[in-house]
Amino acid sequence: MGASDNTKGLALAVASSAFIGASFILKKIGLMRAGKCGVRAGGGGYTYLLEPLWWAGLITMLLGEVANFVAYVFAPAVLVTPLGALSIIVSSVLAHFVLKERLNKLGVLGCISCIVGSVVVVLHAPEEHMPDSVEEIWDLATQPGFLAYAGTTLLLMAIVVVFIEPRYGQKNILIYLGICSSMGSLTVVSIKAVGVAIKLTLDGMNQLAYPHTWLFILVAVICGVSQLNYLNKALDTFDLAMVSPVYYVMFTTLTIVASSIILQLILLAVKCRTGLDKA
Repeated sequence: MGASDNTKGLALAVASSAFIGASFILKKIGLMRAGKCGVRAGGGGYTYLLEPLWWAGLITMLLGEVANFVAYVFAPAVLVTPLGALSIIVSSVLAHFVLKERLNKLGVLGCISCIVGSVVVVLHAPEEHMPDSVEEIWDLATQPGFLAYAGTTLLLMAIVVVFIEPRYGQKNILIYLGICSSMGSLTVVSIKAVGVAIKLTLDGMNQLAYPHTWLFILVAVICGVSQLNYLNKALDTFDLAMVSPVYYVMFTTLTIVASSIILQLILLAVKCRTGLDKA
């Protein structure tokens, strides 16, 4: 992969962070305006759906996610992933100047820690293996290890949503962001499967005929909408300078856990396949 491709990937990753960081600001302002006209998002209202600035923030976030997705096509993950932490810097700086949310010394230290931690994790990450089909990802996702993680996550989230969130959601930032991040870890796995399906289809191996592809799309949509709902509640209830770094840390941690389970299953499958070939 040439230097020019790496440059394109890095440029897309930086643009992605800028878009995502700015989207938090736009959505926060939209939520604040919507809260003055009806029930706030933190209180279970959806008047923000009528606010143009919130939609501008959502579109900006989608543009950032698309840019990030394409960045991985041009550059390796070891170069792209650490730049995702730049979105924290962008949102925190904009929140300081636009929303007048002061970022204290501990906040600055937290932002720096996020960046350093991301770089360390990525530099020591094992090499990624590209699955040969969506069916292979489905087989991995239905293994006992990942099913246990997904089942435990959904069960805990149901308990939190029903019993804990109504009482403590607006008092503790970890409630909304915990739900959001947990759903996000499942969203990432589903989107990864959809990305593999798109890549293989473009390479001439049609994956759209498999029902698994559409099931992954459905899961990605449901988890993504749930994730967005609770992120809106967190943004509407707490300062952006708090939401952005805490969300990044929780989301990244749970995504690493979910991805690590899938990766271990992939490595196990590769070892078994290699052993059969030698036999």
